[in-house]
Amino acid sequence: ITEEFAETDYKVKYFIDDNEKVRQRTIEGISILSKEKFIEMSNENPELKYDLLVIAIPSLNDRKKIKKIFDELSPYFHETRVLPALKDILKDKSFFTQLRNIDVKDLLARHPKDLDEERIKAFVQGKRILVTGGGGSIGSEICRQCFKYGAARVIILDHSELDLYMIHDELHDERVVPVLQSVRDRENLDKTFEKHKPQIVIHAAAYKHVPMVEYNIIEGITNNIIGTKNCIDLSLKHHVEKFVLISTDKAVRPTNVMGATKRICELYAQNSNHNGTEICAVRFGNVLGSSGSVIPKFTKQIQEGGPITITHPEITRYFMLIPEACQLVLQAASIGHGGEVMILDMGEPVKILDLAKNMIKLADRPDIEIEFTGLRPGEKLYEELLLDDTDKNTEFESITIAKAREYDIHLLNDQIFDLLSAKDKIAKIKEIVPEFNHQPNYNGQPDESVKVIHQHVPDLFNQD
Repeated sequence: ITEEFAETDYKVKYFIDDNEKVRQRTIEGISILSKEKFIEMSNENPELKYDLLVIAIPSLNDRKKIKKIFDELSPYFHETRVLPALKDILKDKSFFTQLRNIDVKDLLARHPKDLDEERIKAFVQGKRILVTGGGGSIGSEICRQCFKYGAARVIILDHSELDLYMIHDELHDERVVPVLQSVRDRENLDKTFEKHKPQIVIHAAAYKHVPMVEYNIIEGITNNIIGTKNCIDLSLKHHVEKFVLISTDKAVRPTNVMGATKRICELYAQNSNHNGTEICAVRFGNVLGSSGSVIPKFTKQIQEGGPITITHPEITRYFMLIPEACQLVLQAASIGHGGEVMILDMGEPVKILDLAKNMIKLADRPDIEIEFTGLRPGEKLYEELLLDDTDKNTEFESITIAKAREYDIHLLNDQIFDLLSAKDKIAKIKEIVPEFNHQPNYNGQPDESVKVIHQHVPDLFNQD
């Protein structure tokens, strides 16, 4: 180990190990300490801060353990790095050159223990799969997973030329077909179904940014509701085997138009099953690193010297890594029989303020301030994944099924048609989704006691 570090400007000061058998020993004169002993010694000299903490446990895949180590030890270091997983270590390179910076994703991500890749492969392999919104954060990863698990053809449909180009260029293969098209264009969408004859449709196309849809309600309705309706109707017409709607936790007791449109999409999906096509929805929370998410925003704010802006000190969200969310989407789709809203276990909700503090820690920028700006139009403090407590377990712990809400599909069709021409679109949406509690002008300012700029004070770097 010391030879590896001899190639750097760092000098190893201590080794830390939880194994009692190696305590009191040394490696080339360097002491092996318990975590508790190291913390005790460090607290005796609070002015001292070490340069680098290396989490050198290549077999450690449990992010909760990485987070625990980071939370306990990072206050005593300027920087933390992690040795890659055992399968990713390159034997022809020194360990030190392969160390990577610890990422906020290491601290938030949860790895589902019941991920069944063989089930996913059996579902995807040899199938013609159409992915709408295939250039977006979720859609593009769904395309990658379908390609990885051996789909016969991946038809990537997106209305953004740049996004479509990027994912097609990445996966450039004769099995991958780019289609530059909007899900609102039913006539051309029909031709795409006729030409490519998809067996599975994964519908990820949607406007998902809450304030943006509040500013553009008609666009949100036509893209989300009409786009979904077109895709489901055409899947039925062309005898698609399975249709999978990507939904969101914001569809539960929605306070914003985006969430309400996605709830209507869920209702349409739940009540459209016939003609041999199985239609299900998969509901989950935020994914780490997606376009428009808080992590890229906070990263940019830190790079610019701050402040980090948070809408409210108590706001929380669920998070999952994009690849894991997409794998679970495919796994949920493989067990769905139609009419269900499948819910992914997102783990524990994360306080956005804690996320910001951790990002400040990781950047070693105690000068960065945090400012509370007030909740945005339609924004909730807490997101929910279930409409009520009635859910059903599946064979996988990470996937549950929400109680279905039966809805006359002919009535729903009429209501969607009326919604397009209604002058008061909010009132019309409430007819379909009675639990819709619209909050378009929520001031959301925190109390004066907390509505302050958090200065660069030591408590930001405490473990609390």
